[in-house]
Amino acid sequence: MQTKVFQLLVDNTSGVLSRIAGLFSRRGYNIDSITAGVTANPGITRITIVTHGDDDIMEQIEKQVRKLIDVRDIHELKPSESVYRELAMIKVKCSDEQRQGVIAITNIFRASIIDVSPESLMIEITGSQDKIEAFLGLLKGYEILEIARTGVAGLGRGIRNVLDIDHNGKIVPLFDKEGHQVKL
Repeated sequence: MQTKVFQLLVDNTSGVLSRIAGLFSRRGYNIDSITAGVTANPGITRITIVTHGDDDIMEQIEKQVRKLIDVRDIHELKPSESVYRELAMIKVKCSDEQRQGVIAITNIFRASIIDVSPESLMIEITGSQDKIEAFLGLLKGYEILEIARTGVAGLGRGIRNVLDIDHNGKIVPLFDKEGHQVKL
């Protein structure tokens, strides 16, 4: 079993996220994480999906998603060529005696305390899934009241895989192999 991160560029139309999630559901594939948001081009949405399976399943996922009408592009965001981040907000119950311990752990992970009440702290942390899991592991001695996680968002490093839409509505690279900007 392997985990892969796929980046999709899709038409920004109603129901597109539902159709993609439905494809995964119908085929029995699992989505570990999914995030979506409009790109610099308001007509295009970037969707990042984290999933797992063997090589055959990963290949089938990519082929099946590519066939969907609204999907303009799909490619794997390989860890060595990409940057992934996730945001988590964690509400921790803590007494006055526990507060300094939670603050110390928060500082070590370069997280931020974004809300304080007499009985709890709310912490915001951004980073890799491993960083967030390690942070949560250190908070096991405290009572975690709530957690909200965004899921993985990612982009490829550099300019090699930056895409846009040309005047015909076709997805095209913004830069050639030498790094020169392509005229649209």
